[in-house]
Amino acid sequence: GNLEWLDKNKTSFLIMWRRPEEWGKLIYQWVSKNGLTNSVFTLYELASGDDTESEEFHGLDETMLLRALQALQQEHKAEIITLDDGRGVKFF
Repeated sequence: GNLEWLDKNKTSFLIMWRRPEEWGKLIYQWVSKNGLTNSVFTLYELASGDDTESEEFHGLDETMLLRALQALQQEHKAEIITLDDGRGVKFF
């Protein structure tokens, strides 16, 4: 369940420590615990900001972070938005 093929010929794959949905759950727990719903964050703030330094998702690769946020978006807990200087996310 933690292996994902990256091509149709199955020559490249990604092994994930956690699935995107699991990362999304951890991120949303942090948001809720800190009363940050209805807040907007840049992807940089989530993955590399001082506020998340002690969290498991700190330092998460941007590709996996986006996939985690997309999972939260499907659950209507977040919306990925485009900001002037990149991408961000608003949590609900």
